[in-house]
Formats: sequence, C-alpha cells, structure tokens
Amino acid sequence: MFIASTYQDGQIFQHFGHTQQFKVYEIEDGKIVSSKVVDNGGNGHEALTVYLKNMGVTKLICGGVGGGAINALGMMGIEVYPGLAGNPDDYVQDIIDGKLSPSTVSNCSHHGEHTCH
Repeated sequence: MFIASTYQDGQIFQHFGHTQQFKVYEIEDGKIVSSKVVDNGGNGHEALTVYLKNMGVTKLICGGVGGGAINALGMMGIEVYPGLAGNPDDYVQDIIDGKLSPSTVSNCSHHGEHTCH
C-alpha cells in the first residue's frame, strides 16, 4: 500500500491542486518500510489524481482540497484525509492504525478568494 501527502519543506502543502511535490510512504504489514519525496506529475487536480493512481497510492494526506478533486480522487479509489497540517510523518501511522478517518467533504473553494492555503 502507498500513502501520499502533499508536501513542501517538511510540511503538508495546503493546496492539493497546486502542490509541486508529494511525500510517498510504502506500507507493508502495517509498518512504514520506506518514504521518498517526488515531484508532481502535472498541475491541477485531474493530472495529479491520475499521477497518484499510477503510483499505486490509495490514501492521500492533504490540507485544502476542493470538491472536484475529492470526487476525482474517490473515483480513482483514493481515500482523502483533508484539513491536516504539520509534518505528514505524524499522521501516517494513525491512518494505518485506523485512528484517522477519510473524508469526502471539501474544505476549499476554488472560486473567488482562496482561504485554504
């Protein structure tokens, strides 16, 4: 299993559609076996969603994310953990252990002023 986080300078990047990097964690037998930072595979939620799916990601940690992105990720079988901040390392084991639940609720509007980042 692979878990990814939007990423910048050791922190969860707060705008999914504009993230330039992901930190990707490989999980085996309920433990993190490796992690790496990778450049994104495009710009905008559609390209990023396909990129994550092609890497085998099934769970995404992020800050702000719009409804269109949540729907696109869900259609690709990727669960979203939105509204998180800080170091993504702090959340991965909680997701593995079932202590955090995914959400399908948008916490960012892409129309007008941006307040999600």
